[in-house]
Amino acid sequence: MTPPRPETGSIPDGPGSYQFKDKDGRVIYVGKAASLRSRVGSYFQAPAGLPPRTAQMVAAAQSVEWIQVANNVEALMLEYSLIKKHRPRFNIRLRDDKSYPWLAVTTPADEWPRAMVLRGRKRKGVVYFGPYAHAYAIRETLDLLLRTFPIRTCSDTKLARHQRQGRPCLLFHIEKCTAPCVGNIDQQVYGELVNDLLRFLDGETQPVIDRLEASMNAAADELDYERAARIRDRLATVRKAVERQQMVTEKPEDFDLIGLAEDNLEAAVQVFHVRRGRVVGRNGFILDKVEDLSRPQLVGHVLEQLYAEAAIAKGRARRSVDDGGAVWVESTADALWGGAQEEGGTDVPRQILVPDEPDDCSVYEELLSQARGGPVTIRIPQRGSKRALAETVTRNAADAFQRHRLRRSSDHNSRARALTALQDELGLPDAPLRIECFDMSHIQGRDYVGSMVVMEDGLPKKSDYRRFKVRTVEGNDDYAAMEEVIRRRLGALKAERDRAARPESEEEGSPRRPAKFSYPPQLLLVDGGKGQLGVATRVVEEMGLADEIPVAALAKQFEEVFVPGSADPVRIPRQSEALYLLQRVRDEAHRFAVDYHRNVRGKRMTTSVLDDVPGLGPTRRKRLIKEFGGIKAIKEAPLERLEGLKWLPSAVAKALYDKLHTPS
Repeated sequence: MTPPRPETGSIPDGPGSYQFKDKDGRVIYVGKAASLRSRVGSYFQAPAGLPPRTAQMVAAAQSVEWIQVANNVEALMLEYSLIKKHRPRFNIRLRDDKSYPWLAVTTPADEWPRAMVLRGRKRKGVVYFGPYAHAYAIRETLDLLLRTFPIRTCSDTKLARHQRQGRPCLLFHIEKCTAPCVGNIDQQVYGELVNDLLRFLDGETQPVIDRLEASMNAAADELDYERAARIRDRLATVRKAVERQQMVTEKPEDFDLIGLAEDNLEAAVQVFHVRRGRVVGRNGFILDKVEDLSRPQLVGHVLEQLYAEAAIAKGRARRSVDDGGAVWVESTADALWGGAQEEGGTDVPRQILVPDEPDDCSVYEELLSQARGGPVTIRIPQRGSKRALAETVTRNAADAFQRHRLRRSSDHNSRARALTALQDELGLPDAPLRIECFDMSHIQGRDYVGSMVVMEDGLPKKSDYRRFKVRTVEGNDDYAAMEEVIRRRLGALKAERDRAARPESEEEGSPRRPAKFSYPPQLLLVDGGKGQLGVATRVVEEMGLADEIPVAALAKQFEEVFVPGSADPVRIPRQSEALYLLQRVRDEAHRFAVDYHRNVRGKRMTTSVLDDVPGLGPTRRKRLIKEFGGIKAIKEAPLERLEGLKWLPSAVAKALYDKLHTPS
């Protein structure tokens, strides 16, 4: 189905972003254009004149919308934000090849900043260095640095425990920590240690070496040979850490270097981060080339994914200061700035080296300049050390791509075979690309909960998992509980479809929220036998979705699959990949339900004498326990001590004292 072509005069002849949507209202493609009229109009031609994947996208779309902005840079950032928000299936997708470790240091907002090795998403209030290729390498480097910059590496819980005990841990005795837990170091001196470490990690190594040499010589002149020997050892560890970062350029420059290796379907990206002439870290990504892209367009998408987050974070900060400076309508501003993460994005150096210049290179340079807060250039390295390093990065990308293809080939093929086999075994109209499985959990009818897990393309989609607390069922009734959960899920589907069908102008209140339940499953699976199947089938029929959503049940006893209209189970071969897929999604639904049930039961069974004190919420309870060290100490504290806490109101302190000293 091709969407109706908008009237040419209705499409603005200016920069902006456009979105194609399918019949369920889901955004399936987001693009940007310097001229929306020209770009959107180019899709409405004979399918033979479009690239194959573009023609497939247009055939799957039912409508097209657009948002106009002030300039090309805003169009690029709006496109990035909408892709991040909707994750359209026809847009290029960038995913981490692996989770790289970072060396992280908490900021001075922490009372006693700590150093640690982290993976995954960045956290607010933490300074990151890297990423590094191997965890063992950065742990060895951190171990070396702690001999010169002995700041704490322990968790906040361990710090609090040793503060209460009044004695330091082993790291203090082996001179890898200054023991702030027992007041062994002044906070100002500790802060200087942290700042020295940050400067060293940022590349300012020579001042640290010079200072240590001066201290060592001074100690030797004073005949304090024991202290001089300790400083000598620290100096040796610093020099060893510096040697791990070899110079790769003639001058101490800052730049990022991008390498690519690709085929028609995927591409591998490697990024080397060079600071002050040394490689301080690298990133690796795999791109799903859902779109038909030239190599310059591919480089442009890589730049967007790597650096647009930083530009959006800068824009949010600027917008919060100058609220009247926005040149677009409020809904556009929400779409543009709403998706930025608090921690911002990747730091942007002065120069980005790429294998091919992107289309509209000046637009990307302007975007990167906004993110950096200074001029940024994008160019192709032509000669010398940068050219040699570019070849190294490209070789790394090719090696990573080869490993990825070997690793993914069997996985992708087995998932495709499982979905096709499942379609054949159950007689489904299409391969079940989206499977939703439901399960219940309880103990003798108490703390009844349900779970919904989702598999898309044979892989778990955890962002779509849902938990249900059963509201209307009393006692042990699995069928009624299953009916309530499925009815609530399908009711949400119908409600969001009805809302999407109404014009946005008819809706009251805040702007329309993104739909989370508007995409129906190609297979609704329940954990159980004929009884659970009958419940699910009845709900689907009563809600008018029987022609759209196939239903099946998987019984645990003999791994039998039941479908509507058949008294006998479907006998799927034991070694079939289709049965293995059903087992995986059923077991995941069971795990998710049991975890939620334990959580609900644990909250009900876990009580404290601090509960139900008027004005004493979770934050105050936590602070109270931290300050006194435990419930026993709070009970033994006199009323005057409780009322003396500046952050605890006197009325709350009196209510707490009365509660603790009133017989049960």
